[in-house]
Amino acid sequence: MDQLEKLINLAQECREDYNKAKGGNKAAGTRVRKAMQDVKNAAQDIRKEMLESRD
Repeated sequence: MDQLEKLINLAQECREDYNKAKGGNKAAGTRVRKAMQDVKNAAQDIRKEMLESRD
């Protein structure tokens, strides 16, 4: 899977939990925070890939 597609999928998958967390569901908030950490890591992988392709 393309790195950008992975990033997009990670963000989209947590949409339902995000809405639940906004409604006060603490467990959903925990899942969103974990998903955002995964998004951050995926974005960092894309950044590294772009830096490597620049050389």
